[in-house]
Amino acid sequence: MQIEVNIDSSCHEPKIIILTASMNDDVRNIIAKLSQDESQIISGYRDKEVERLDPSEVIQIYASSGKVLAITDQGEYVLRFRLYELEKKLPASQFIRISNSEIINLKKVSHFDLNFTGTICVKMVNGNTTYVSRRYVTKLKKALTL
Repeated sequence: MQIEVNIDSSCHEPKIIILTASMNDDVRNIIAKLSQDESQIISGYRDKEVERLDPSEVIQIYASSGKVLAITDQGEYVLRFRLYELEKKLPASQFIRISNSEIINLKKVSHFDLNFTGTICVKMVNGNTTYVSRRYVTKLKKALTL
């Protein structure tokens, strides 16, 4: 892949042009990454206080007892989003849904244990263990290119 930058003082706003022989997955991925809003901040509630959560600090997001909770190194926060909203809001290259009730940060995974039949055990960097439901195994394997 070649990258070329042209500096033009008459250009008031950056413009990106992609030259390619055909539309393929690499081009689609580049477009998706360029289209993402890098400054996604979500709000979490803890001890009657609202705190800004940087998505890169979130380890896991899960639904329990009608609430959506986010786990970070600083603790657990209640979110005022539904999981499907967070799935759309968070960067797809970093977060993946592993069950109907959980989303994980791929950058916060310690390792995957593929020894379980029909499911995958996920060990997170904070020591938590979770499991990928059978319904989402194919999606995870595709994301990890397994």
